[in-house]
Parts: sequence; structure tokens; C-alpha cells
Amino acid sequence: MSRKVSKVLKQSGVIPYRVNNGKVEILLITTRNFQHWVIPKGDIPNGMSPFDSAAKEAWEEAGVIGQVDANELGTYKYRKRGKIYRVKMYLLPVEMLSEDYPEASQRKRQWVEVNKAIRWVKFNSLKRILKGFFQVKSHFCAFRC
Repeated sequence: MSRKVSKVLKQSGVIPYRVNNGKVEILLITTRNFQHWVIPKGDIPNGMSPFDSAAKEAWEEAGVIGQVDANELGTYKYRKRGKIYRVKMYLLPVEMLSEDYPEASQRKRQWVEVNKAIRWVKFNSLKRILKGFFQVKSHFCAFRC
């Protein structure tokens, strides 16, 4: 008996963050049906780098602009409608937050401290990446924030 091999679809996403009063905050967005808190992510178009695609998703889904760090932070997988997705994650220090962006009417967004973001996001593998981010940023902020 043969088994169907599932193709893993490639996506990229960002963790949009800022430092507010010495504390790191992450901008979470809701899924379009407002059921879960997530980060901006999406399919990588042909000919576009994963981090450029992540910046495009950040604008379309969350209305944020900044310079995406080209160093991959990590990856996580999830399943949706029978398909498996692998998401390459990047950091995005937010430089501008717009009220008018393509998916403004389809999502909510919320700045939250890292520990709350870890509790709010759905996927355990994304929680793991956020925990790693928190440790790195806490160390970073001890010297520069």
C-alpha cells in the first residue's frame, strides 16, 4: 500500500517588535476569523526572498514597516486544511505603524509583552521561537535599551 507524501508549503513571517519603556513588546494580529492570535506570515512569491516576503506580509496584515533582519530566527510548522506549512521567521523592529493598510478591516492587532504573546499564540512551535526571541532580546536590551 502506498502512502501519499504531503508537500510542505513554504511561507515566511515576522515577529514585529518594539521597545516601550524598556520592555520588549510584540505586535500580534488575529486570524481573519478573529479566533486566534498569530504573527504576520504568508506564502513566498516566486522570485522574492523569504525576508522580503515577510516584510510584505507585515505591511499587508499588520500595517507595519521596518527593516526585516535577514537572519532567520527559526522555523515552525503547522497544518491547515490538510496541508503542511513551514514558516521561516524573521525579526522586524517596527519603524512605522499605519492605520490604513490592506487587511485593516479583516484583523485586530495588539501590542503585548513577550510573556503574554507566548501565552496568546496558538502553535507550540511558534511559542518556542518567541521564548528564544525573549531570551535574546532581554540580553540585548540589558545593554542597549
